[in-house]
Amino acid sequence: MKTGVVYTETIVFSPPAQYAADAPYQLAIIDLESGERKTVRVRGERAAIGDRIAFVENKGGVDYYQKA
Repeated sequence: MKTGVVYTETIVFSPPAQYAADAPYQLAIIDLESGERKTVRVRGERAAIGDRIAFVENKGGVDYYQKA
C-alpha cells in the first residue's frame, strides 16, 4: 500500500468545471515513502500537515488518499 505524509494541504471551493460537483474538496501535497512528492485528493476526514495518509484508488487519473 502506498502511504505518505501530508506536506501541505488546501480546500478547493472554486474548482475547474469537471470537478465542480465535488466542491469543496481537499487537495494535499504529500511526501511518499519513496521520497517523491505528489499532489493528491483527500477523501473522508480532513488531513492536516504531518498526518499519515494511504492510497485508496486512482479515478480518472487522480490519486485519492485518506487518513491512515
